[in-house]
Order: sequence, then structure tokens, then C-alpha cells
Amino acid sequence: MRIALVSEHASPLAAVGGVDAGGQNVHVAGLAVALAGRGHEVVVHTRRSGRDQPDMVIMAPGVTVEHVPAGPPEPLPKDELLPHMPAFAAYLARRWATNIPDVAHAHFWMSGLAALTAARDLGVPVVQTFHALGTVKQRWQGAADTSPPERIAIEADIGRRAHAVVATCADEVRELQAMGVFGTKIAIVPCGVDLDHFRPDGPAVLRDGRPRILSIGRMVARKGVDTVIRALRHVPDAELVIAGGAPGDDEAGRLRELVAGYGLTDRVRLIGSVGRAEVPALMRSADVLVSVPWYEPFGMVPVEAMACGVPVIVSAVGGHLDTVAGCGVLVPPRRPRALTRELNDLLTRRDLRERLGVAGARRSRIRYGWPHVALQTESVYRTLISGRLDRFAAAEG
Repeated sequence: MRIALVSEHASPLAAVGGVDAGGQNVHVAGLAVALAGRGHEVVVHTRRSGRDQPDMVIMAPGVTVEHVPAGPPEPLPKDELLPHMPAFAAYLARRWATNIPDVAHAHFWMSGLAALTAARDLGVPVVQTFHALGTVKQRWQGAADTSPPERIAIEADIGRRAHAVVATCADEVRELQAMGVFGTKIAIVPCGVDLDHFRPDGPAVLRDGRPRILSIGRMVARKGVDTVIRALRHVPDAELVIAGGAPGDDEAGRLRELVAGYGLTDRVRLIGSVGRAEVPALMRSADVLVSVPWYEPFGMVPVEAMACGVPVIVSAVGGHLDTVAGCGVLVPPRRPRALTRELNDLLTRRDLRERLGVAGARRSRIRYGWPHVALQTESVYRTLISGRLDRFAAAEG
């Protein structure tokens, strides 16, 4: 198949860890390479965000990244990209008219808007993955949500017009159905993990003798790193390593002030962004990985830690309910006391840590390897192209 992946702000070539560079970038890159590995021709369309970016980049055998001229060729926050989607869609329509794809798979809501507009007169079926929903973001962030005010209405329209919608977890299915998206067009396909990269065996970063708690993620308030810091006050002797973001980030500054205010500077280290190649070794150095965001559409970091055989404690939200239940510990979001109890229990029970590590690694191998995820995604494409539109009913392959 000729497959067009549309990811307007999340380039598969971008360095992960910035404000708008995270799990979606990793997902699009991993899916593109895995689909190409199954013999498909994949083109990823992402917005040009630098004047020196070439029109096209060969990312891997069978995978080309095209930089779409839409808006100024400079980095822009994703919440400012909506006015540039007509130009993005016009570019896609021109490209697809001369080299029509068999299917277009849009990632994020603005990508869906552009893809549906471009495909309208060409007969290209469009699959939509939202990665995050405006209704959920608004529910948790309220006035702090910087999304365009049109987002929620546009997302509902995209969900109804897309030929198929890929949800990454069961919780998202419920949200989509509440938006008016028919369950018969929804399929569940989780995000994937590189099992050659994230695995239990391999080197680990050196550490001292203290129990190590690890937090990895973007430096944004909704990731809940402050909850981990507050919990650490009552977890004696343990150290907390926080990876992600850059030293000058506002959130990093806020967290440093919190650490100092609690007198934890000798037990907390903010180490900034860590390259993807170094992440598994950092994960394997930890006794437990903690990820307690307020909400989480999927949550790739806990799955990567599970693949490394590291036990995880996560907030009981979104995709965590699918990935971690039964092989990790779930806690309510924004509840440091509950997190303190679970950390103290887990850090004093080596047998439990070992059991959870083995269970997590097993689940990752069975459900979240990229070859399996690519096969499930390909099945959605083939079912859609074949015209069997009574098909998905939110079933996970």
C-alpha cells in the first residue's frame, strides 16, 4: 500500500522532550518504520518548521518525510497552527492528486482537518488518531488550556467524517462515543515500543546505594511531577531523578523552587533532556518509575519502562488503565499521600518489584512491540479499503 501519515506539528525527525515534542513524534516515527518493514511505501507529511529543512528526507528504507510549507518556516506552538491548516491541506491535495495514496492516516486533530479537506475530492479514505482530545484537556486544565476555542467542535466533526478512528485505549473510546462518533468506526490500536531498544537486559546508569525513583517526561504542569516531589518528603532515603525538558523551562524552575522549599535538594536531581539512546540505561538504573499525570491519552513512558523490566507506579487515568493494570500500581492523580504509601510499600518489597518487573516486560512483549502494532494498524487500513464498514466496534486485535 501507499500510506500517507499526516502529523502537522509532530515530526518523526524531531528531538523528543520539547514542549510540543513527545509521544506523538515517537509514535509516528515507529509506526512509519514498522509499516515500511511490512513492505508498504510510507510518506510522512509534517509542517516545515525551519528554513534549512529540505523538502524531503529519507528517514528509513521505505519512509520519506515531506516538509509541508504551511505558515512561516520556523517553530510555532501547536496551538497557533490552526490558521495554517488551509495551506497544509492545499499542499496535500496537490501532492496526492499526482501520487494518490491508498489511505491517509492523520495524527492529531489539525492533521485530521487538513487530511479530510485534501482527500475530499480524491476519494482517499482517511483514518484518524487524535492522540489527545480537547474535551479531556479542557476538563483537566480549564482556563489554562491554550487550545483554539474551535478545537472541541472541530474534533467532533472530524470524528464523524473520518472513515475510521483509531483509539489508543478503551478510555478514549468512551470519550469518542460521548462526542457522537459511532462505535462501529472505532478500532483500538495501542501505541508501540521498540523492544530492541527497551529491554530488561543491557547496561544501567551507575548510581549510589539509595533507592532510586525515576520520572521522565515533558516539563509541563499536567505531567504531575510536583506530586512526586511532594510524596518524596515521606519516603525516607530515596532519591528522585527527574529527566526531561531544558534547564530554562518555566516548569523546571517551578519544580526546583518546590524542591528547595521542601528541603529536598540533596535527594532530587533535575537532569534535563536525555537522548533516546540513553533512556533505557537510565530506566534500568531505577527501582521504580513514577508517572502520575493528571490525564494521559496513552502514556508511552510507563510502557517503555515495563519493557525494561522496571516496575511502575502511574496515575489511574486514560491509557494507563489498559497498559499498567495487573502489572503495575495505579494511584489517583494529584494525590501525593496515596503515592507515598505505594512508594514506601514497593521500595521495601524487592519480591514485589521483581514480580511487577517480569509481568510488565511480558505484557510489553506480547502487546506493544511495533511489529504487532503495525499489523493491527494495517488491518484497519485493509478493512477500510475493502469497504467492510460494519467492522471495528472498538475491538482490539
